[in-house]
Amino acid sequence: MKNVAVIGAGTMGNGIAHVFAQFGYNVNLIDVSEAALERAIGTIAKNLDRQVAKGSLTEEQKAQTLQNLKTFSNMAEGVKGVELVVEAATENVDLKLKIFKDLDAFTAPEVILATNTSSISITKIAAVTNRPDKVIGMHFMNPVPVMKLVEIIRGYSTSDEVTALIMETSRSLSKVPVEVNDYPGFVANRILMPMINEAIYTLFEGVAGVETRYGTPYGAAATCRLHWFRCLFGYFRSLARRFWQSKIRAVSVARQHGNGG
Repeated sequence: MKNVAVIGAGTMGNGIAHVFAQFGYNVNLIDVSEAALERAIGTIAKNLDRQVAKGSLTEEQKAQTLQNLKTFSNMAEGVKGVELVVEAATENVDLKLKIFKDLDAFTAPEVILATNTSSISITKIAAVTNRPDKVIGMHFMNPVPVMKLVEIIRGYSTSDEVTALIMETSRSLSKVPVEVNDYPGFVANRILMPMINEAIYTLFEGVAGVETRYGTPYGAAATCRLHWFRCLFGYFRSLARRFWQSKIRAVSVARQHGNGG
């Protein structure tokens, strides 16, 4: 497998494209917005410059990484000839279902369709395709070029062969894949979201300050900025609805920020 398409040129999409291209894959980065694609390539170039400055990448490797990237604003054109598609669009279930219906129509039957969703059921996404055995979750962490963990989420019908191939593909990106089953929050968010919510409670109740780190690289406020309040509130609502209402009920200040963007 050497030809990959990434859907979505936002923070996650450009990070995923960056990593695949850096490790020798031919990457088609797809977004309906030409401006977003232009920003994405600029972001990738800046992040590569940081790697060069740190000595973890040479100028030649940076140039090759950028050469491995192509951009497309037309999905049907962008997925021609690829063996894997990684969808990293906005965390909106209707949008993702529409994308996967289109991908199922635009790609050959043997192409693996992966989603970077952090909260939407893989089984539900797979159900809108004619290849549920080839639909899988590939949940990268932010920032993608730095974070090692990748959750590999099996839907109800995901085959053993596809799971093994995506686990190995993740390792080829110098990532640490963890296989999990399709359950609300998977593993990372099931653990992380209650911790962040409780950190916000300690801030809201005056127990600790903004920069208190709780043994993590960032304080509560910085972690919330990294994940965006609107996304966090969406996770809280999703987990509360599907799981344990009392355990993950969003603290009111998170609700206010989430509703306000």
